[in-house]
Order: sequence, then C-alpha cells, then structure tokens
Amino acid sequence: MAIPVSYSFRNLWTRRLTTILTAGGMALVVFVFASVLMLAEGLRKTLIETGSYDNVVVIRKASQSEMQSGIDRLQASVVETEPGIAIGPGGKPFLAKELVVIINLPKRGSDKPSNITIRGIGEFSLALRPQVKLAEGRMPKPGSAEVIAGESVAKRFRGAGIGETIRFAMQDWRVVGLFEAGRTGYSSEIWGDADQLMQAFRRPSYSSVLFKLADSGRFAELKDLIENDPRLTLEAKRETRYYSDQSEMMAKFLSVLGISLTVIFSLGAMIGAMITMYAAVANRVAEIGTLRALGYQRRNILAAFLLESMFLGLTGGLIGLLFASFMQFITISTVNWQTFSELAFSFTLTFPIVYQSILFSLVMGFVGGVLPAFRAARMNIVDALRTG
Repeated sequence: MAIPVSYSFRNLWTRRLTTILTAGGMALVVFVFASVLMLAEGLRKTLIETGSYDNVVVIRKASQSEMQSGIDRLQASVVETEPGIAIGPGGKPFLAKELVVIINLPKRGSDKPSNITIRGIGEFSLALRPQVKLAEGRMPKPGSAEVIAGESVAKRFRGAGIGETIRFAMQDWRVVGLFEAGRTGYSSEIWGDADQLMQAFRRPSYSSVLFKLADSGRFAELKDLIENDPRLTLEAKRETRYYSDQSEMMAKFLSVLGISLTVIFSLGAMIGAMITMYAAVANRVAEIGTLRALGYQRRNILAAFLLESMFLGLTGGLIGLLFASFMQFITISTVNWQTFSELAFSFTLTFPIVYQSILFSLVMGFVGGVLPAFRAARMNIVDALRTG
C-alpha cells in the first residue's frame, strides 16, 4: 500500500521555514533559467518577425548581413528583370533597392552614443513590409534630406523625434515621420531616400535588393537563376531565413551563457534540497520505523520522500516562472553582433520554455532528494523504533 500524499504535504508544512527557504532557492534558479531562455527567444522572435516569408533578400555572396554586402547598380538592374518577381502598383516590379549603413547617435539624457541602422529605401520599401506602418507624419520626399524614425529610436535617441534634426554624413536630416513596426528589428532603424543617402555617404552600390515573390512556391527556381547567373555574384534568401541567421549567433551565446549560469546555481539549490531532506529524515527516524512496522515497504518510504523533494522543486519552479513572466514587460537593447547596430527587443515566454523550466525544477527536486530518500528507505525497523 502507498503512503498517503497528504502525509508528505503535512511534513512540508510542519517544516515551513526550511521548506520556504529551499523552494526559494530553487525559484531563483528557475527564474534565471527561464529569463535567459526568454531573452534568447525574444531576440530570435524579434528578428524572425522582421522578415516576411514571401519576400526575398538578395545580398553579395559570402556576406553575412546587408552591412557587409555591396550590389552595384548594374547587378541590381539585372535582378530587377528576373522572372518570378511580383508586379507592384503601376506595373513595376515589386522590388526595392536598399542601402544599409551604421551611424552613432547619442541617447536622450546621456552623451553615450550607440550604433543605429540607417536604411536607404525605395518606392516600395514600406509596401514590402506590411508589419511596418507610418504612425505619425509623412514619408520622406525622394531626393530630400528627410528621414523617418522607428518609434523605439525616437524614444531613446536624441534628435530622432518627429520635427527634430539628426546630423550625420556631414549634413542635417529632418525627421518628418515616425513608424511603428511592432516587435521587429525595424523599430530600431531610421529610413531615408536610398539615392540621397548613397550620395551623402559616397556609396556607389546598394547593400541589398528586396522583392516579393509572384509565386512563393517557386523560390528555389528563382534562387537558382540569381545565384547561377554569370553576370551576378549574389545569393538569395527568404527574408525570414535571412533574419533567422542574424539571430543565430547571439541567441546561441545567450542560451549557452544561461545554461552555464543555471548549472552553477542549480548545484547550490540541489545541495540545499539535499540538506533539507537529510534533516527531514533525521528528524523522522521514529516515524519511518513506525511506518515500516505498520507494513509500508521500502519503496513506499522511498516514494514518499522523493515526492516531498520533487514537490519542493515544483513549487520553486512555479514561483520562479511566475516572476520570470513579468520580464515580458521589459524591453532591452543590445548590439546585434551580425550588424553591430543597436537592437531593441523584449523577453518572450513560450510554452516550450514553461515546459523546460518545470521539468528542470522537478529534476532538481529529484536529484536533491534521491540520496536522503534511499537513506530513509534502507533504515532498519528495529533500529529506527529504538531511536525513537
């Protein structure tokens, strides 16, 4: 017969202080574990949602990002004539030739500068990105020293608000509009006319060509045409894949860092749980002897103590997850290692992170309680009753 579950819960309640302290230690570990996974997921989701599945980004072969790429005007014109590109308004190819450069801007209330992405856009750049919407003001006039800023940039950087002026490339640029882009990387960019920016930065080539597929299922065919064209030294990627690659390095680093920290902290938490359970065994020797005399077998004793320890882990895990969930209201910024520009993103909690965190807490509880549970189960009945 099995020992009632209420017996284990009652013993945990009797040792309230040690139960709270042990569960609190495990909660802290799970909080760190879940927060780092949420950080990596937030970065990955921000960059992946930046792209659209039906869009294709064309950059120079071997380039890791638009920043490292260069496409001369002749090659951009060749790409523009490729079949399979959707037709936009006015019968023109639904395509944008864009420039990407990095500038330094000081933050509001501080002289500390950060790298910001400046994107030179074309006629269809906004239409190609349905997740980006003009929230205030208007679009820059072609050929003018006007720009629009992402809302994240406007809030955090000096001179980036609507009606303000930013100075870069040895001239002043007036902010005539703000755009919102949800939780995407575009929120951390400033956009202006591509040709005007190329002239200001003395850039003879574009950074990338972005276009919409007429038939999403024919991407592989169009990719082969572009990459095997002897006139071109370019490669084509779906926009979602391009931005997924951008997040890979940093997301992997955050995950490895988080797991390393969690392993170190979890050792302390498991040792704490082990001490708690050893103390519980020492204080309940007579109880254990009585249970064995009443006919409960060793495996019943073992299961009861493991249940207590795993319940401690589960309680700590749920508390840690609860506090970690509030991290979703925090937006942070960091440098994207692929582009070296600042990127703002939020912590993101997903079901796999919840599942992994709860499983991790149960494992901590099991490992912390397994040795004390074996000790309790192996006690001799006569010796245990005599001790009592």
